Amino acid sequence: MATLPLAELPVWSEPLLPGMLKPVAGMEVRGPAFLHEPEEEVEGVPGGKLRHRTVWISDVHLGTPGCNAELLLDFLKAIQPETLYLVGDIIDGWKLKRGWYWPQRHNDIVRRVLKLAARGTRVVYIPGNHDEAFRPYAGLSLGGVEIALEAIHTTADGRRLLVCHGDEFDAVVLYHRWLAWAGDVGYEALLKLNVWFNRARRQLGLPYWSISAHIKKRVKNAVAFIGRFEQAVADAARLRGLDGVVCGHIHCAEIRDFGGITYLNDGDWVESCTALAEHADGRIEIIDWTQHSRERARRSAGVQARAVAMAA
Repeated sequence: MATLPLAELPVWSEPLLPGMLKPVAGMEVRGPAFLHEPEEEVEGVPGGKLRHRTVWISDVHLGTPGCNAELLLDFLKAIQPETLYLVGDIIDGWKLKRGWYWPQRHNDIVRRVLKLAARGTRVVYIPGNHDEAFRPYAGLSLGGVEIALEAIHTTADGRRLLVCHGDEFDAVVLYHRWLAWAGDVGYEALLKLNVWFNRARRQLGLPYWSISAHIKKRVKNAVAFIGRFEQAVADAARLRGLDGVVCGHIHCAEIRDFGGITYLNDGDWVESCTALAEHADGRIEIIDWTQHSRERARRSAGVQARAVAMAA
């Protein structure tokens, strides 16, 4: 695999002083300073890290206000997997073409992923339809992040899983691109409503709750589309002689069996804030980070209440 070192990527490299465009002989090239910052411990996570064999995330949609960047950054700081799959739509190129939006927190997420790669996690990036501009770079490694069109993952218990974004099984994206763009604009409006709604909930001390996810689960046509999509993806894995498939695209975390084929979807970080995680024995589970954060907050509040009671 061809490799482009971090030092050759201007967006991530440190400013160079005049006369230092090339490393001096014998000088240690350390890369960006943020790669060497000490690790932060995440409160409420045993040992400071969740150490899974594999983690899958997708549909982050960096570059949009709908991205739950704070929750995702919290999650990425809490994990140190052997392998991290970025299963498409990590960056929303469609939205960025219509207008630039890139707050510091989105930069922090990119830095965190690079930091994981620098500290031993194998990071595989499989672009989706919203970040399809990266697909021509499949086979390259950028800053330690491998870019691929798809992957075959072998679990600890020997199952072989196809890893792909999933848009190749979406007829709207494939054959009616204009409709996909129109739907994306409408979806973006719904997500803006979601942002304002949850801002008001935070002021009232209420936890995050997704309007769009709630609607998706209750609209008959959306439910039917999800069912057809899941079946098509599972059938593709069966035709290739695999045991299952991991994908994203439809923003709906799920683990289902289709006649002996395991269908796994890691969800998204716009609506549900979910990921898939493989344990050392090969078991795979859905991690709901919103729920995890609520439970962590309750435990913290309980500890504080007990401390106050003991001090009284």
